[in-house]
Amino acid sequence: MSRPSQRPIRKLLVANRGEIATRILSSARELDIETFAVYTSDDIAHTRGAAHSLKLRSPASYLDISEILSVANNNNIDAIHPGYGFLSESAEFSWKAWESGITVIGPGWEILDKTGDKLKARILAEECHVPVLSALQTPTNDIADLRAFAKLVGFPIMVKAVDGGGGRGIRLINAEDTLESTSKRAIEESPSRLVFAEKAAVDGYLHVEVQIIGDGKGDVRHLWERQCSIQRRYQKVIEIAPCLTKKRNFIAQVIESAVRMAQHVNYFSLGTFEFLANPTTEEFFFLEVNPRLQVEHTITESIASVDLVCAQLLLSQGASLAEAGLSSSARDPEVPPERYSCQLRVTSENVQNDWSLSIGKIQSFQLPTGNGIRVDTNLLNGHQSIVGSEFDSLLAKIIVIAPTWKEVVAKAKRALEDTRIVGVKTNLDILRGIVAHPDFTAGDCDTTWLEKNQKSLLQLGEKIACSAPKSIIPESQGASSLAGAASSVPIFRKGDAWKINLTSSNKLAPLNHHLQVIKLLRNEFPTSLAAEIMYTSAATSKPTPYTMTLDTTSASASAATSQHRKGNTSDPRHIVIPFPGTLIEVLVDEGGIVKEGDVICVVRQMKMELEVRASKAGRITWVTDAEDGEEVGEGVLAAEMEVFEEGRVEGRVEAKL
Repeated sequence: MSRPSQRPIRKLLVANRGEIATRILSSARELDIETFAVYTSDDIAHTRGAAHSLKLRSPASYLDISEILSVANNNNIDAIHPGYGFLSESAEFSWKAWESGITVIGPGWEILDKTGDKLKARILAEECHVPVLSALQTPTNDIADLRAFAKLVGFPIMVKAVDGGGGRGIRLINAEDTLESTSKRAIEESPSRLVFAEKAAVDGYLHVEVQIIGDGKGDVRHLWERQCSIQRRYQKVIEIAPCLTKKRNFIAQVIESAVRMAQHVNYFSLGTFEFLANPTTEEFFFLEVNPRLQVEHTITESIASVDLVCAQLLLSQGASLAEAGLSSSARDPEVPPERYSCQLRVTSENVQNDWSLSIGKIQSFQLPTGNGIRVDTNLLNGHQSIVGSEFDSLLAKIIVIAPTWKEVVAKAKRALEDTRIVGVKTNLDILRGIVAHPDFTAGDCDTTWLEKNQKSLLQLGEKIACSAPKSIIPESQGASSLAGAASSVPIFRKGDAWKINLTSSNKLAPLNHHLQVIKLLRNEFPTSLAAEIMYTSAATSKPTPYTMTLDTTSASASAATSQHRKGNTSDPRHIVIPFPGTLIEVLVDEGGIVKEGDVICVVRQMKMELEVRASKAGRITWVTDAEDGEEVGEGVLAAEMEVFEEGRVEGRVEAKL
């Protein structure tokens, strides 16, 4: 037996969280299946609509096979839908669940084993005569192996975790001097601590993925393709369906390759086959298989008029492809669908600070509605959702659909104009900049486009936000509360002023002060506030200019920050951690010599390991007392240094006196 046998589902456990849990629960309810949701601590918004909600021990429980199966067995669960991420690609989980009498919705352990591992998926591609890039064929965690491969094929190379996902464990390496440190990060992000390497194909390539669905008996269908080239650090930001290139015969070759591979393994349920494709040269290369439901399945649903989650659940119960909502005949890959769609991922990320995770409480939000607009989210009005460092940053997915691409672009602009989130920083401004750019309208965006144009796109988006209709207030400026929502950030304006009276309980004379806002720098009150002010003290009547900063010492989002010394980003001696996360490793000691660009410490956000580097050469004079594995907040001082003057020679550091 290679996968669970098909049988009725009475009770379904959704072993996931966030918007995808809400999405799966909705389809299961429409099929009259009794639903069970799981949650941890305050992360409960996704349980809405579930018949039952069960608490897990910790965020790590989503990856704990024993605990998930124990919860399922204790509640007589028939089937588990793992969504995406977490245990969705675990062959071990699928097999152990079946041994416990439980079906895991998906392709089954044999196909998961053949396709979930990137190297095994490459072998499948080669067996089916599908083009692949030159690669290191054996999994490794030895830097010497990666160095030897780079010497053989030349830079750039791509180092990939054999079992990574969501952009984790993937690093582009352009030169020898960054190979060791960069490869180490990829190895650390791999669950198995194993990676391989490929010759990198970068400029001019589109990231094209083909949605496959199969009945496990050889009947495999494609649901056209998605173009997912607008990405950064191999994490998708906007997805489009179908591809916008007019070379349908070329795209048809990519689709046919995916179908051929799926047929070779008698693919069952949903799968996404991913490729790099260059319409100009008409070259394409297989990348990987995602044997599960994808984040961007929504745009395939839009162009193909099928509920993919319902299809999964029906196939697991013995339905044919036709009974699961698929047409009785295969689609011609050269004939595009009659509609276009795009998905905009709204995330709690600070784009200005290298897309770092923005943690805190979402105090209010407004999401778009109207013809051709769908929003998948677990945000709830009246419920203060908390963004922490344990999970990914996805807040909502805005899906747009229209008969023409031009109409999709127009609707996307309007939808983003109508979107507002208060309490955390988001990527909304850069989304606005992307959809307003002529390259996006023309469909001329390869996998390097976003990172090459990020600065100008962000500036364009900020300009658009400032000129938005007065009824829509940019999230960075705060807004009054929405009906039913939690109270939001107060509006502070240039010129606002306050008379401040301090009265002592000891009957001392009252003190009178005056404060006026000259320029608002940051408004995340009550978590933080920064402004240029004019201050008049009780002792003098002369107004004095200051820069005022307020940082909470009580909000949960900033609790970690208050425990350790904070840095000053304008002080060249300070090496500041610019984002919240988990401290993984401090790589320097007091007295140590560092050069510009050396890694000082590593911080993990959402299973991504991010390096904090020295901006100057110098000697380390102080190191943080934060311990490995400890949560640290944005602005914590990692180290302090004596900065060398240019030209000074000190150990391995070269500088001037």
